[in-house]
Amino acid sequence: MNVEQAYKDANALLEGHFLLASGNHSNRYLQSAKVLEDPKKAALLTDTLAQMIQNAGIEVDTVCAPALGGVLAGYELARSLNVRSIFVEKKEGGMELRRGFEVTQGEKIIICEDIITTGGSALKAAQAIEALGGKIVAFASLANRGFCKRVGGNGTAKAECALPNDVPLFALDDFTFEMFTAEECPMCKEGGRAIKPGSKG
Repeated sequence: MNVEQAYKDANALLEGHFLLASGNHSNRYLQSAKVLEDPKKAALLTDTLAQMIQNAGIEVDTVCAPALGGVLAGYELARSLNVRSIFVEKKEGGMELRRGFEVTQGEKIIICEDIITTGGSALKAAQAIEALGGKIVAFASLANRGFCKRVGGNGTAKAECALPNDVPLFALDDFTFEMFTAEECPMCKEGGRAIKPGSKG
């Protein structure tokens, strides 16, 4: 499926001057919430992602998402895989499982985000789950920003990728956008002001 077109159709591939969670600036931004607000489109995306995971022979008991951005994608992927859905939430320096969710020893878990950039949030989620005895069998996302190597992708992992090399990453497509430090940003030099459209903005 044409994932980029799905984002465009949902007005979720934004163009402008954006401040990213990393502190860098970009002239393009993926707003996955706009894609996932349509249940039929969300199901189509995660059904496709689930098929990729199943074709690779990955056995999974549960999908876990980092809140807030990954919760919808994680829930929909769990539905597509017909498994349980849970999420972890931020705490000082990392993430933790709350709300009565539990993980059993050796439980096979996929960490799912809407978008994987460097994978920092996904890694913190994985660490929280592993501390409780869960086994991370894969990472998954609708879109991969190109820092980490995904199964079936043509790119290579960049130095900025935080995800472990021995756990596969499944994503529907790679999106490589130009990024700039605030000091080097050409849009800032032209007098523009970056906006932060994500959940942390």
